[in-house]
Amino acid sequence: MVNKSPLDDPENAAHAWARYRQIMKILMSVTVITVLIAVGLLYAYNGAISVHFYIATALGISFTMLLGGGLMGLAFLSNGTGHDESVDNRLPNADDLWAPKDDDSKDDN
Repeated sequence: MVNKSPLDDPENAAHAWARYRQIMKILMSVTVITVLIAVGLLYAYNGAISVHFYIATALGISFTMLLGGGLMGLAFLSNGTGHDESVDNRLPNADDLWAPKDDDSKDDN
């Protein structure tokens, strides 16, 4: 039987998603500041290079920071709300899966 997730409660879910949106807003502002500093330093040390270089740098930094931060935020949301504990994991543990099995066919020789 599947356990009930704390995110099934609308009040808990609203609070959790509001917290996630707040984290993403902070991450967005940190990303913008980081991109501005990086592009500024590149311009200061390299001068006027192709605009495509600056666009690629800004997009690369932005995409990496926002994707990584967004996924980590979802992991924190899932763990912080207790959603992870509600998952029913009926798989055997690693010792049962990878333990050597006794093979009776070797004794026939």
